[in-house]
Amino acid sequence: MAQIILDKVRKAFGPLTVVAEFSLTVEHGEFIVLVGPSGCGKSTTLRMVAGLEDTSSGSIRIGERDVTDLEPKDRNIAMVFQNYALYPHKSVYDNLAFGLRMRKTEPAEIERQVKWAADILGIEHLLTRKPGQLSGGQMQRVSLGRALVRRPDAFLLDEPLSNLAAKLRVRMREEIGELHKRIGTSMIYVTHDQVEAMTLGDRIVVMNQGRVQQVGTPLQVYDRPANRFVAGFIGAPEMNFLEGELTTSANGACFRGAGMEVALPAQRLTRPATGRAVLGVRPEHVLLSDAGQIAATVGLVEQLGAQTLLVCDTGHGGSLRVLSGREDRFSNGMPCRLALMPKKMLLFDAEDGSSLLSPPQ
Repeated sequence: MAQIILDKVRKAFGPLTVVAEFSLTVEHGEFIVLVGPSGCGKSTTLRMVAGLEDTSSGSIRIGERDVTDLEPKDRNIAMVFQNYALYPHKSVYDNLAFGLRMRKTEPAEIERQVKWAADILGIEHLLTRKPGQLSGGQMQRVSLGRALVRRPDAFLLDEPLSNLAAKLRVRMREEIGELHKRIGTSMIYVTHDQVEAMTLGDRIVVMNQGRVQQVGTPLQVYDRPANRFVAGFIGAPEMNFLEGELTTSANGACFRGAGMEVALPAQRLTRPATGRAVLGVRPEHVLLSDAGQIAATVGLVEQLGAQTLLVCDTGHGGSLRVLSGREDRFSNGMPCRLALMPKKMLLFDAEDGSSLLSPPQ
């Protein structure tokens, strides 16, 4: 295990900055997930840690060593890619042993390490097969095993599950989480899938346009997003956003828009605000209630099995997604009334997207 420190790491290609002063400390044994849309800079950041991309400025430390200018082979890290990168003509055993042989490891030690990794990953029965005889999940296990046998200071995983079918992706996600618990090695994991980020990470780093938007535990990022981008990117179904006007007085604040009027506690406002604002509320925090202050019409019903997702028209061009327990009584066009959970509402500046409400006490 080793601590990984990125200090003001920056990457630019000519005038184009793809990663802007990225700073992060990954503690010993921590599982960090970099998440964001395509092109946000997360894979480039990972490749700088691996040494596959040079830094334009800043420094990278792994353990006690400054590795900023070291070759990938000298950083004692292992990287797992989405395309498996296995040698098709070699057996599973030889794929696992290849890196150790290149390092002139003793044959007996190679045998011990390969058997150890194969046992952890449940691929002992595959050691004589070639990659072409394996399923996608089995090939990903071999790819993980090849990294595992090196006993690296850190694992770097670049969207390793993106090529797998949905059901297998869930199973492999669980296996990676269990693997991390067993070996305790620091891991940095890149994904565009916010569900993977929420379920795997000790902490999540949300990125957009080359910049870190927020760093926190999964629930910190989910419950207290730093800005509108984070609020909209993290969470499924997506957060509701309603545009309107904000007025404040000694009695509190009031949001008016999309056919509704919502009172907000003045003590939670991070700064005095008036004018345009955006109210945010997650679908599970919108309640179906006969006493609800919002009159709406059901526009779409999606049955998710254990839950039901309603998309409700609030009039004036507004709509709200409502996630509730299993409901069979609703159909398109039915009237309903909705209530927003006061302590769960978020408010964002209409211009820069910054949060205007502090978390409830």
